[in-house]
Amino acid sequence: MRAPGRLFAVAGPSGAGKDTLIEAACRARPGLVRARRVITRPETAGGEDFEGVSAAAFEQRRAAGAFAIHWQAHGLCYAIPAGINTDLATGRDVIFNGSRAALAQAAVRYPGLRVLLVRASPEVLAQRLTARGREDAARIAARLARRVPDLPAGVPVAEIDNSGTVAEGAAAMLAAIQPERA
Repeated sequence: MRAPGRLFAVAGPSGAGKDTLIEAACRARPGLVRARRVITRPETAGGEDFEGVSAAAFEQRRAAGAFAIHWQAHGLCYAIPAGINTDLATGRDVIFNGSRAALAQAAVRYPGLRVLLVRASPEVLAQRLTARGREDAARIAARLARRVPDLPAGVPVAEIDNSGTVAEGAAAMLAAIQPERA
């Protein structure tokens, strides 16, 4: 019988490069499954590849059990589709852009959850957020000053510094997910 897949939640502040590193890891490891998030914002908002839905559609799907994990952050609802359960059951590793708000729930539901905590220096975060053009300088400063909740106790965490090049950050992420299964 095939061993179940592993679940990796990528967390970190906006601008740390989570989606960029996830994309690089999936290119380097074609068998790695990227779980596409469902978010209550228009797909035209840009950023990562996600499925945009209305709040009503999100709630209907949540009530129907269509989500493996769901949470709220920054006034939006986020979810990871329940389809990851099939991937994990068939031995495929799954990676998703998560949130500290979802990690405790995810760790209870998926006891083998591993967190990849992506960080970047405050200067790099400010530069990246400014380049996005979605927020003004005051909002960016407030975002950078915000207190970040602690990670859930007992969940394995690998820290990845993504202050440098994408290649350096991707290499660190791959090193964190490459070890053979225990």
